[in-house]
Amino acid sequence: MLSLGFVLVVLATSAVVLVYQGLAIVYAYAMPTLRPAAPRPTRGGQVSVIIAARNEADDLPATLDTLLQQDYPDLEVVVVDGGSTDGTREVVEARAPRVRRLEEPPLPEGWVGKNWACWCGAEATSGEWLLFLDADVRTSPTAVRTVVQWAETEHADLATIGTRVEMRGFWERLIIPFWVQMVLVYFRAPRVNRPGSRAAMANGQFLLIARSAYERVGGHDAIRSYVLEDVALARRVRAAGLRLRVANAVDLAATRMYRTQAEMFEGLIKNVHGTEFSAARQVGFLAGLVGLYLLPLGVLPLGVWFGNLPLIAVGGFLWVALFGKHVAFAHAVGSPSVFGLLYPLAVVYYIRLVSTSLVRGLRRRPVIWKGRSYPLLTPESPNR
Repeated sequence: MLSLGFVLVVLATSAVVLVYQGLAIVYAYAMPTLRPAAPRPTRGGQVSVIIAARNEADDLPATLDTLLQQDYPDLEVVVVDGGSTDGTREVVEARAPRVRRLEEPPLPEGWVGKNWACWCGAEATSGEWLLFLDADVRTSPTAVRTVVQWAETEHADLATIGTRVEMRGFWERLIIPFWVQMVLVYFRAPRVNRPGSRAAMANGQFLLIARSAYERVGGHDAIRSYVLEDVALARRVRAAGLRLRVANAVDLAATRMYRTQAEMFEGLIKNVHGTEFSAARQVGFLAGLVGLYLLPLGVLPLGVWFGNLPLIAVGGFLWVALFGKHVAFAHAVGSPSVFGLLYPLAVVYYIRLVSTSLVRGLRRRPVIWKGRSYPLLTPESPNR
């Protein structure tokens, strides 16, 4: 027999879980959607597209070819080659002179490779707008013009979009929908667009920033040591009192983030771990994953075991709400809906991910990405 106090605690906790789970739905609906726009007069100005590339010969051709089909009238495309050994040079040079290749200088101590490449690219270009684009992002012909027009309309200093993520393998289809929810809730994504909001985020896959704003906040030089350079840059823009805008734009750009399970694991652990490792944050993350996503599923069997009708009713509702929400998210981001029914497996995957991050961080192991090693930041580290 369960005590009344225990039952009340479980019911109150279940209410908290439902409110938290509902945040992802609220934020998803609140996200503005950017669609291909018809041409209209703009202030224009040259857009310098900067792509940091390190062994991207497989993805880069499609990225460059779609860029060269853009209907924006004044586009400069620069690929900063970070010592590639796989034919990236030939891919770029085959599209010269419309695409310019810049050999990345030796990586200075304290710099993350992508930040150094972006900084070198910004220094070598002259556009009024800087568009930092990942090497695996394919764009629709109207993408650059649409985002520039939107940024001008919104008087945005930094405008960024969420791309359509292609998922082909089992683990991609299972994990990516859960990852989207994490991003929405953790960064409170739609609040980025609110005047006076402290929320700040950006998507480094497609990040447009006015050169004046970039220079004002110190550009990538000011965030040289950060693996999550897009978020760090957005936070500096926000701190400077400049205007951020974020929108969902699956009709404008697409990418396949990861192709193998190993690549996805290391890519995601880079994001949750970063060079700003915090053991307390990771422990809190683990507690949240267990307490908000797995434990609520135990309310129904607990109620059945003890024959407690209130717990049976609430537990049944939790099952319907949680599984229904994840099915809806899987469908919304382009994964087969059935993968939403496997969401507990996605949670277990994330628990393994964060646990690995915690162990690595406590051992002060560096972040490894694209064949480069980055030490964890300390309170005395530059740019912290």
